[in-house]
Amino acid sequence: MSRPAGREPRRLTRWWRQRSLRSRLTVIAATAIALSVFVAFQVASELLGWELRDAAENQLRADSRVLATNAERAGLAQVQLPPYPGSGRLVRVILPDGSTRTPAGQPALPPVSEHAGRVAQGASADLMESNDSEEGYLVYTLRAGDGAVQVAQLADDSPINQFGFGMLLIGLLCVVGGALVGRAVARTGLAPIDRLTAAAVRVAQTRDLDADIPDEGGGEIRRLIQSINDMLAALRDSRRAQRLLAEDAAHELKTPLTSLRLNAELLIRLDRRGTLDSALPAESRTRLLNDLGAQVAELGTLVAELTDLARGDVSDENTEVLDLADVVAAAATRARSRAPDIEVALDVTSAWVSGRPAALERAVLNLIDNAGKWSPADQPVQVRLCAEDASVVLEVDDAGPGIDAADVPRVFDRFYRADSARALPGSGLGLSIVQRVVDAHGGRATVARSARGGALLRVDLPAAAPPAPTSQPTAGEDTAAS
Repeated sequence: MSRPAGREPRRLTRWWRQRSLRSRLTVIAATAIALSVFVAFQVASELLGWELRDAAENQLRADSRVLATNAERAGLAQVQLPPYPGSGRLVRVILPDGSTRTPAGQPALPPVSEHAGRVAQGASADLMESNDSEEGYLVYTLRAGDGAVQVAQLADDSPINQFGFGMLLIGLLCVVGGALVGRAVARTGLAPIDRLTAAAVRVAQTRDLDADIPDEGGGEIRRLIQSINDMLAALRDSRRAQRLLAEDAAHELKTPLTSLRLNAELLIRLDRRGTLDSALPAESRTRLLNDLGAQVAELGTLVAELTDLARGDVSDENTEVLDLADVVAAAATRARSRAPDIEVALDVTSAWVSGRPAALERAVLNLIDNAGKWSPADQPVQVRLCAEDASVVLEVDDAGPGIDAADVPRVFDRFYRADSARALPGSGLGLSIVQRVVDAHGGRATVARSARGGALLRVDLPAAAPPAPTSQPTAGEDTAAS
């Protein structure tokens, strides 16, 4: 069975890809030198051949002129032709009747060609031609008297052959030397890569992200090392953030879990003794169960916020152009359903942004919830939305006591809660999530004191062009189309 035509190239490609970079560079260097030597040999051979042929033709012309001069003086039939010395040029005299004269002992030349006969008849002055016989003569015919003289030389390829053999030897030496030089250059050039690989393996084995790779080399190597060091720094920051998140989460979970455990142990102990009804009056039991429910709800909220914060991204939902006024209205509705006693006053206008609806709604809801904790019962939480130049501005303020100046720099930190907020429900993650959502949308979140004396939380987001309205066909168009 014959193999598919494309199998061998694929096998060769697979073999090539399996070679090391050092081996590839060595092969490429040797191949490049071999090709260069081959091209140089071809060009030099052609040039040498042209030069030798030109020199031979000039010598034949000179010898022919001397012989023609002697023939014209003595006559073609009487001109003296010295015996052939055994090597060198060959001569021949073409008489008017077409016969020829040659020196004694000279090897036979090829028959007079038709073109050479025309020169002897006076059709042209001279002719340079190459004989195609095995001997390969180069023959020059020159008009002399009523006939012509010919001087020939056996084509000698030995200089070109010797030159080719020498070039072959030089080429082989160059290829071997090129391979060695390519190997050395590859080893030297890839030494930083080898050290970089060893350092990366060491980091992977020891999990030591604090060990930066030494910066060495230049150009691409330096940029590669800097990129890996930046990646290690990002991994260090990520690990540090994870550790801090775990520590903060453990600290925040400890209090509600401890309270839940104590209350549950109390109920279990009383129930085992059979004194639950007598030891806990109905009012105390109701209060205890309410506390348990509140603690469970607080734990659920804390776990949900921790899960959202630990994801590292805002959401998997796609970004779309949306009217933030719709998002604010939805968040206010959810806030009212969660805390019916909180009044939310909306003053919003249409403002378009590019973002993720669910993430933005979560951020707005956290802002309203935070303001609702501080706003007095008779004072609403005010939510304002408008467009200013190239930004969309969202402001949420309350009439509470405001934020102390010492707490302002840490308002958006994870788990941070001011001393005045310790007694209020919450995890300290709401505003941190707001900050992360706003940063992910290219915006900015700030805090200030509102005109009512409370806190004013402001969010600035880049504005987006509203989508083009879709044209609706008129009744007449519908009728016409039908």
